[in-house]
Amino acid sequence: MIPDLSVFWVILSVLVLATILNQLLFKPLTRVIGEREAAVAGARRQSDEAAAKARAASDEFDRRTQDARADMFRQLEIARKSALDHRAQLLAQTRLDAETAITEASARLRDEAAKARAALDRDADSMATTIVERVLGRSAS
Repeated sequence: MIPDLSVFWVILSVLVLATILNQLLFKPLTRVIGEREAAVAGARRQSDEAAAKARAASDEFDRRTQDARADMFRQLEIARKSALDHRAQLLAQTRLDAETAITEASARLRDEAAKARAALDRDADSMATTIVERVLGRSAS
């Protein structure tokens, strides 16, 4: 059995149509899909690079922030220590001034007490003499 001539025409038409479809539809479609896949892969690569740069920048920011905080705390500690030293100096100077004032006041008080005793002794002698003269009615010798 020999196929009839229409079968060859159908096969030839299918081959021509497949070639035309391949050239006009499938190759451009495959090329566009490949370009899109390449673009997606490039965009994904760029986003991964950007994410890596962002992570690196965030890590650098965190490191610098920690360094700045540590530096700030060091400066605060230096200022606190300086303030405590200044306070201690002021307290020592104030104590010294107070001790000096107390010593001077004690010395003045002792001097005044000695003067008052001397004055009382003189007054006591003169009063005793006056009392004796009044009681005896004559001057005491």
